[in-house]
Amino acid sequence: MNKGKADVLLGLQWGDEGKGKVVDVLTPQYDVVARFQGGPNAGHTLEFEGQKYVLRSIPSGIFQGGKINIIGNGVVLAPDLFMAEAEELAKSGHELKSRLYISKKAHLIMPTHRLLDAAQEAAKGSNKVGTTGKGIGPTYTDKVSRSGLRVGDILEGFETKYESHKARHLDMLRTLNFALPADFADVERRWMEGIDYMRQFPLVDSEHEINRLLAEGKSVLCEGAQGTMLDVDFGSYPFVTSSNTICAGACTGLGIGPNKIGSVFGIMKAYCTRVGAGPFPTELFDENGKTLRDLGHEYGAVTGRERRCGWIDLVALRYSIMVNGVTELIMMKSDVLDSFKTIKACVAYKQNGTLIDHFPYSIETGIEPVYEELPGWQTDMTHMQSEEEFPQAFKDYITFLEAQLQTPIKIVSIGPDREQTIVRG
Repeated sequence: MNKGKADVLLGLQWGDEGKGKVVDVLTPQYDVVARFQGGPNAGHTLEFEGQKYVLRSIPSGIFQGGKINIIGNGVVLAPDLFMAEAEELAKSGHELKSRLYISKKAHLIMPTHRLLDAAQEAAKGSNKVGTTGKGIGPTYTDKVSRSGLRVGDILEGFETKYESHKARHLDMLRTLNFALPADFADVERRWMEGIDYMRQFPLVDSEHEINRLLAEGKSVLCEGAQGTMLDVDFGSYPFVTSSNTICAGACTGLGIGPNKIGSVFGIMKAYCTRVGAGPFPTELFDENGKTLRDLGHEYGAVTGRERRCGWIDLVALRYSIMVNGVTELIMMKSDVLDSFKTIKACVAYKQNGTLIDHFPYSIETGIEPVYEELPGWQTDMTHMQSEEEFPQAFKDYITFLEAQLQTPIKIVSIGPDREQTIVRG
């Protein structure tokens, strides 16, 4: 934690690394937690005191009383889904309205954005990206084409602005031969209820707010969604999300200068997963892949889709560490490997028969992972309380990863609960 600095926490793989739990563990050290990109396609799962929560748009610091939480300008927000999420949290005793700030510059996901998402994905046929269908892509498209509807627009003249944007979307849907679903009026009514609900929260110029807090010496944790390999610029394009998931996204998604960035925490799993379409060099189609999925409960927090599973990819991780400027690593789900006799790690690729150790322009074809094998520890680590209790083979796995990645692993997670987290010395 750096007073007066913004530390950044983000995923280094294809998302689903366990960011929500880590933010919840780290939050007690910070005054402010801020989400800087993504939308309700993200699902950050947190478990503590026997309860399980899935956050989609609300920062994961909301469970720590008294902390300021900010939804930044880089986020895209669906008012109806936000309302459902916030009301669910309020029911469980977590009051939000005084300590959750929403950027006026965040863009709104309209009901018609979700229809455009479905229509455009259907039009791609066999080239589907594997979108979550939440309207994220079309909303960011409107943002970039300077046609978006923003949170600040709900404060004045909103109905006229909404109808204008809706009419344009309906024209686009007609050209895609996509008919409005029968329940559209109900969906739209619920969405408008979400707009009224959002007006009850502090709607702020978050760039001024966050820089004021930093100037006062407050410590800020910037929370990313998805993962580096889904970044629109540096991920496995075109099978990516529509925002910048990397550290630079914290600057553009919150309005803070690069000189305000402190530590960069990179989160990775002890193995690798991916949801939806797109290349995945270390994907396993055998019993090991099924075992990883079953033991890791690898199903999407938002979609429920099965995650594709594979061994850890150190080529991709080195690339992620480089583009993010990661200062320390956090390894999740180490316990999922507890029963394996042998563990593999991809240390290089063969691309069309040539050995390479860097992440290339495209990994869609001609990529073959080169593995090193390590002995498994075959020990249940879920009840361990300290690093000293780790089996030697697991200590060796950590040493191997740190040597390969040239970055220290500071935190190790050995289970879903916030108590199952070991901070290494």
